[in-house]
Amino acid sequence: MSGHIPVLLAEVVRAINPRDGGHYIDGTFGGGGYARALLEAARCRVFGIDRDPDAIARGAAMAKEFSGRLTLALGRFSEMDVLFAQTGETQSDGVMLDLGVSSFQLDDPARGFSFREAGPLDMRMSRQGPSAADLVNTMDERELAGLIFRLGEERNARRIARAIVAARPIATTAQLADVISRAQGPAAARYAVHPATRTFQALRIHVNDELGELGRGLEAAARVLKPRGRLAVVSFHSLEDRIVKRFLAERSGKSGSASRHAPEKRAARPAFRLVAARAIRPSAAEVAQNPRARSARLRAAERLAA
Repeated sequence: MSGHIPVLLAEVVRAINPRDGGHYIDGTFGGGGYARALLEAARCRVFGIDRDPDAIARGAAMAKEFSGRLTLALGRFSEMDVLFAQTGETQSDGVMLDLGVSSFQLDDPARGFSFREAGPLDMRMSRQGPSAADLVNTMDERELAGLIFRLGEERNARRIARAIVAARPIATTAQLADVISRAQGPAAARYAVHPATRTFQALRIHVNDELGELGRGLEAAARVLKPRGRLAVVSFHSLEDRIVKRFLAERSGKSGSASRHAPEKRAARPAFRLVAARAIRPSAAEVAQNPRARSARLRAAERLAA
């Protein structure tokens, strides 16, 4: 099984700007690549969070390697302030989030995230709650079509939902991928990506409430960051990036000013300063080395005293 290659690693470390004595939160520990880079860049401490118990188990050796400088916790990054407080700390010098699914999850057929190899239709990052199989086998056709269109940005959502309902019960990733490919028809051969990509994305996002988790996580980061603390977020598709961009624009005063006709709605004092005016994208060399980096976007900001 291949390991997870951290995307935009050098750029994330520069954005967080770790310093000796600092305490940082890696809200999506995964394979530990970002946490390791922070720990090696400065004599600092890192609090790693992941909702996947496999990731926490993998990180045990790394925590031992950095003896006391890396602490791991099983949980959601949307609860980072609560989890961090359980260690006796209340404020962090930096928070980094690497959104979406990890390579460890994608590359393990038993986790059911990918259509590349047959496996159970699962997709649960935490291994708890309803699975993707539960979703496709019980959801109403109209609701399923709406989900695929909204979260997968799939234009053939209705046709795919109809095919899924007709093919029930669906138990494996390979079975679902085949149903979707046949529903897409001959035109699917011209797709730049596999015809099931967008539907699998939609199901995964819904199963793990990824967009809701992101919104709550950004709010938690704002609560836990010290003044001058840095926030760095790597996203991989437009739905995630849009949420991050809007949050930072609103919190940095870049989303427009209050109306002179409604002075009582005066904009709040900015809570963040953008570190980079635009999203940072991977270089051509990085994409060539790691194709999964091609859609990555990094946005970063610094917490103000407000």
